[in-house]
Amino acid sequence: MSAVIVLAAAGGGVTAALANGAEPGPAPRPSASAKPATDSADAGFARDMAVHHQQAVEMSFIVRDRTDDEEIRRLAYDIANTQANQRGMLLGWLDLWGLPKASGEPPMAWMGMAHDMDEGHDGALMPGMATRTELARLTKAEGKRAEILYLQLMTDHHKGGVHMARGCVEKCDVRVERDLADGMVAAQESELKLMAELLRKRGSGPR
Repeated sequence: MSAVIVLAAAGGGVTAALANGAEPGPAPRPSASAKPATDSADAGFARDMAVHHQQAVEMSFIVRDRTDDEEIRRLAYDIANTQANQRGMLLGWLDLWGLPKASGEPPMAWMGMAHDMDEGHDGALMPGMATRTELARLTKAEGKRAEILYLQLMTDHHKGGVHMARGCVEKCDVRVERDLADGMVAAQESELKLMAELLRKRGSGPR
């Protein structure tokens, strides 16, 4: 079948569907090779999640120095390793796309939440991020107190991260980035269940 016939058949199918009152299907997403715009959801998610992940890595390294508990240290290592690797991927995509790692857009603008998030919240730029005061408390805590505070802060952090990742699954156009975001949702929801159990074992719970 020639290309002309294929196109004609495709056009006829659309015409027939419209004639029958059916709504046309959704427009296809841009291809993965297309360069996202600097104000796109793809670029916004990459920038914001890189910042979000950096704090998770920071908190995980802090708690590894504040406790000898192997369960907590293993969890902290896993989170730090995973999120550091993912952060590298996100920043690498920005480089690949020729986009800046920081922009004039406020955090979460790509999700329509910019009006809710600003640096006035004691350094908490995005959903779930710990404040400067909370980070200072974690740095000073030791043993069980440090473990509980870390688990509570990381629980909030993961909930915020899941919310952002779901936003990318819905709004991002680059398939590989959507796939990464979808994987983040699954992994962090699993870790949320583990952290709830670790808190319960310590006679505590999420905040």
